Amino acid sequence: ASLGPPEVNISSCLNCINVTIKLPTSYFRKNEKLMSLIDIYQELDYDITLKTLDGEHKRPPEKTTEETFNTVIEELYPSRNYCVSVMVTASLNKHSIPSAWKCVTANSIAQEDYRTVAIAGAVCFSLVLAGALKCVYAGGYVLVKKPLPRTLV
Repeated sequence: ASLGPPEVNISSCLNCINVTIKLPTSYFRKNEKLMSLIDIYQELDYDITLKTLDGEHKRPPEKTTEETFNTVIEELYPSRNYCVSVMVTASLNKHSIPSAWKCVTANSIAQEDYRTVAIAGAVCFSLVLAGALKCVYAGGYVLVKKPLPRTLV
């Protein structure tokens, strides 16, 4: 029986990609209960392949003992598109189906954060300016409400 494919979700971070991996489900049962791959193998290997404009780069295999886990691929170029595929194998079972490719642009969240900060700053500046104008108006410096003295009339 082949293992996989795992469920993969990716999101971008500053010069990196955060990869969340959920191990594939198994069809083995023990006492009518569906067993997880961790129950069966205790430890699994996973290989991440990173695809960029200049080709595919297979990262060194890593191990996991968790059903759902995260890993971060760092030192990436910002604003570049990266695609990720994950394959899970066990020491006793090397037959595996890789996940579908998932793609994201590195650093896109950081750019959104920058936009959010810029918009928040503009809103704050507008509120401060409106408050200052209100104080100036209340102080009588703008649009004088008092009538002119009789001598000037």
